Amino acid sequence: MIKIYTDGSCLKNPGNGGWAAIININDEIKKISGNVKDTTNNKMELMAPIKALQEIKEPQPIEIYTDSQYVKLGITDWVHKWIKNNWLTSKKEPVKNKELWMQLYELNKSHEIKWIWVKAHAGNILNEEVDLLAKQAAELN
Repeated sequence: MIKIYTDGSCLKNPGNGGWAAIININDEIKKISGNVKDTTNNKMELMAPIKALQEIKEPQPIEIYTDSQYVKLGITDWVHKWIKNNWLTSKKEPVKNKELWMQLYELNKSHEIKWIWVKAHAGNILNEEVDLLAKQAAELN
């Protein structure tokens, strides 16, 4: 089972942002991160699992831990409604970050993924570490 912790950060929203992931494959740890200028926190929260899943080449069972309800609910619930409604929200407005959601949706279909929400800043060591990595990446801009 692959376990992935993800997080995104934005110094100002919008502003310079960073994303990070800690990928645990059979007790081998890989840490990845990146940054983007003039972005939003939600985009960075989405980039983290996208970039992490792009690292996994073969379909496998995966657990993804995120402290973002936006990501967890978006990929497990909302995205199905958006697709059914031609990428419109329940208010008939275009879905924000549609391109990222489409990428994440396709990657999500490629694996057997269990999405797990964890409370932020509540002492979960890997969540705290990935949060720090995302903030550090944002500061590199």
